Amino acid sequence: MLIRKRIEPPSSEITPEAEYLNRREFLGMVGSIGALSATGAVAEGLMGGFSTVEAQQGDKVTDESKVTSYNNYYEFGTDKEDPKANSQQFKARPWSVKIEGLCRKPGSMPLDSFLSPSRIEDRTYRFRCVEAWSAVIPWRGIPLADVIRRADPLPSAKYVELTTLYDPSQMSGQRRATIQWPYTEGLRIDEALNPLAFLATGMYGKTLPNQNGAPLRLVVPWKYGFKNIKAIVKLKFTDQQPTSTWMKAASDEYGFYANVNPAVDHPRWSQARERRLGEVLRKPTLMFNGYSEQVASMYGGMDLRRNY
Repeated sequence: MLIRKRIEPPSSEITPEAEYLNRREFLGMVGSIGALSATGAVAEGLMGGFSTVEAQQGDKVTDESKVTSYNNYYEFGTDKEDPKANSQQFKARPWSVKIEGLCRKPGSMPLDSFLSPSRIEDRTYRFRCVEAWSAVIPWRGIPLADVIRRADPLPSAKYVELTTLYDPSQMSGQRRATIQWPYTEGLRIDEALNPLAFLATGMYGKTLPNQNGAPLRLVVPWKYGFKNIKAIVKLKFTDQQPTSTWMKAASDEYGFYANVNPAVDHPRWSQARERRLGEVLRKPTLMFNGYSEQVASMYGGMDLRRNY
């Protein structure tokens, strides 16, 4: 398969998040969403090292080695070190993504064709795991909204369900019934169209590592990490709320929305504080992981304790 060499901005020139969001809102008014990437460009595969930048509210980017060696990815094992140790032989190419369900433009396409209509962007987001650890991560990828709009969902489509690859020959964790395979997750259509929702193909200015969800993963920074499904092979539009993997495993502990809410504890631990990877002291957890201004309006009138 011919892989196109794309022109992408270096992570060292990431636009600060607050500035990025304001710019996106303005450009969206004039129909110029395609111009949102950070300035500067260099051919893929020729990137230099990533320069530490400040995320919104003064958060420093978490050390790359910590983010790539401390993961939840049950397809490769249940311990935090398992994904890196067990995924090194995983083949993330060739890869295709299928779009199906209640949409006008279903189909299956190679990953490069799936990505190519969009311009690659660099974004730095906070990441909050349901287990009360957190990180600040620079991602590279495309807006999920681009994909949703291209698929042209029918008016009856209220949700999009995403599915991970099922391949026990490569994913050793799938040989055991620790959870129900393949891993599935879902979003409401309005959540998927939110400007923060992102499909990542890289991080720290590099191609996405296998242990972090290569070649394609979801990033929804206002939700707990388990919502950020990895190794995506399918998006399905549906009129029914998907029952995601962790809802099937423990519906009393993991709800559909998975919005970061420090006022709603997990049944087995508090969510009021979090520990940033590489740090010792805990810090207060922010509502919607600090992205209330961008996402809170989607949940107006909802009981965020019941719809957790």
